[in-house]
Amino acid sequence: MQALVLDGTNQPVQLREVPTPQPGPKQVQVRLHAAALNHRDVWIQKGQYAGLKFPIILGSDGAGIVTEIGEGADESLRDQAVIINPGHNWGDNPAAQGRDFTILGLPNDGTFAEYVCVPAHYVQPKPAHLSFEQAAALPLGGATAYRALFTRAALQPGERVLISGVGGGVALLALQMAVAVGAEVWVTSSSEEKIEKAVALGAKGGISYHTAKWPAELAKQAGGGFDVVVDSAAGPGFGNLLDAAVPGGRIVFYGATQGDVPMLAARKVFWKQLSLLGSTMGTEQDFAGLLRFFDEHQLVPVIDETFPLAEGEAALRRMDQGQQFGKLVLKIIY
Repeated sequence: MQALVLDGTNQPVQLREVPTPQPGPKQVQVRLHAAALNHRDVWIQKGQYAGLKFPIILGSDGAGIVTEIGEGADESLRDQAVIINPGHNWGDNPAAQGRDFTILGLPNDGTFAEYVCVPAHYVQPKPAHLSFEQAAALPLGGATAYRALFTRAALQPGERVLISGVGGGVALLALQMAVAVGAEVWVTSSSEEKIEKAVALGAKGGISYHTAKWPAELAKQAGGGFDVVVDSAAGPGFGNLLDAAVPGGRIVFYGATQGDVPMLAARKVFWKQLSLLGSTMGTEQDFAGLLRFFDEHQLVPVIDETFPLAEGEAALRRMDQGQQFGKLVLKIIY
């Protein structure tokens, strides 16, 4: 089969012929129609991820057709259009993943290929209203956003939500779901164009996070602070989120792209009765809830650009530049 292979740190992915994987016991083989990128793929390529091993086929997100059935797997899955849950071996505790938790695309070969094999219980029917490209854009980012909003922050209709750094896949999926559930959503970005696009998706408005004292200015626009704040950056600007939250607010963060928080204003946290909630990926129940939510509300993930598999390196570089609005997708079958 054709696959994009990463041979080492700071190397470009290369399209080459590799053996087609065959399903083991209780596994299925999926003929991938589309795969999607995540920042995780860029971090692995740069060597900024734990458990590196090479060569590796990157890619956590994918959708396609089940073509082969391993021993003990459900034969009825054959020829079914499926979406792959990339979070494997969560463990028995729904509150946090266990030591054996893995994400497809490292340590096991992922979806930047014509075929992938996964345990059969990690494939679910592709939402009928989504194309393969749209379905491929959903799994990792969607599960992350769903768990952050609903499992961790317990978002309720009518609450005011702030989503920082809108434009990335998780942030946009969180925006779409929060709007669909009846929340009032506001955003931050360094780009006025991205804020305008977020408004077109249902956000009430937004502000550049380069604006001086932006939490106070945004609160004036919104008519108050925010019940739920969703963040992926952390870093030096995290203190602004403490200011943006209402007393009793919940701040849920699923990443630290700007690094650790250098100084935390502890007094603001305890005096405002804030909850700081970490979140990573999602359980199988979170993933099932995500699919039900997208089906019920007929939501469609935002796709920034679609590339052929052979141009996977160009797609990775676009992600690295951070200019995208929505998911970057590799179309494998035309």
